[in-house]
Amino acid sequence: MTADLLERSDKELLALHNDGDAEAFGELFRRHKDRMWAVALRTTRDPELAADAVQDGFINAFRRAGSFRGDAAVTTWLHRIVVNACLDRLRRVKPTADIADHDPVEPRDYHRSVEVRLDVREALDQLPEGQKMALVLVDMHGLSVAEAAEILEVAEGTVKSRCARGRAAMAALLEPA
Repeated sequence: MTADLLERSDKELLALHNDGDAEAFGELFRRHKDRMWAVALRTTRDPELAADAVQDGFINAFRRAGSFRGDAAVTTWLHRIVVNACLDRLRRVKPTADIADHDPVEPRDYHRSVEVRLDVREALDQLPEGQKMALVLVDMHGLSVAEAAEILEVAEGTVKSRCARGRAAMAALLEPA
């Protein structure tokens, strides 16, 4: 890797990649892989799923680099791609609990916590995509409304209303029968 690439901005690296530079995207990956891993791990809460989602995300970014418009930061664009890859992976996973790890003398009710987690995931999957994305970014990832708005490419007020509607819908869906 040349020292020239180390001094380039993310947008310049993406442009170089689009122009055929074989090493430019590798530098982007090197710079952002740890942050994207953290995002994926917080989203999936499963190291294997997170690893697969990061891989999927970077492959998608590599292939679709030409679609980057430059309106947002490259990190924001990568973040959105990785979060979408995580959500795609989570949609494909059938929720299960590993019985082998169950300790019946444990005072905490892990079975109940797994049931609650599965109920929350199921309820989240029933929300419209916009509400789900807003809730995942703001409530699960802890991003600010402004950051979520930039990632989702919508106004801050839209993120706030999607979160409010999503929370209300989740409360109704999770209400005991």
